[in-house]
Amino acid sequence: MTYSKAAGQAPGKRERLATAAAQVLHEQGVERTTLADIARAADVPVGNLYYYFKTKNQLVEAAIDAHARNLESMTAELDALPTPRERLKALLAGWVGQRELTVRFGCPTGTLAAELDKRTDGLDESVARLMRALIDWAEGQFREMGRADARELAVALIAAYQGISLLTNTLRDPDLMTAEGARLARWIDSLA
Repeated sequence: MTYSKAAGQAPGKRERLATAAAQVLHEQGVERTTLADIARAADVPVGNLYYYFKTKNQLVEAAIDAHARNLESMTAELDALPTPRERLKALLAGWVGQRELTVRFGCPTGTLAAELDKRTDGLDESVARLMRALIDWAEGQFREMGRADARELAVALIAAYQGISLLTNTLRDPDLMTAEGARLARWIDSLA
């Protein structure tokens, strides 16, 4: 089925549902979230939801796609900064800036990845591609800094963030994220 250009509203509702799915899944998790929860968050009647998404898995996939669009937008903004060091440190600052959200719900992508990893329906691979895209972007920054070990540094950076997100959430302590962000910024500065 294709969307009619005359309708105009179809792409808007679909995107609202995907964005709402990303938010509600982050806050409640995949298993606890119902289609009605997502429809309510998107301000779309539940019956209309089925026009766009036939299954919960399709909505989860749409949420992953919404995360991917957010990542693309974020990295495009970061890429406007003049140096890779500034880009990486701005990434850290963005993470630290969302520490209160992390305290409540963890990392949006990391928590989704952990939950979907226990499934065998292909959604685990979809979220893995998203995580890989972030690592690839960070690798490009380290490579631009002249580092031969760019991949290892990128993995270390993302692993440090995922680890501190887990601890920040588990211990409900935003100061952990602040301290680790500062440490990682010093680490980036120390790389010649």
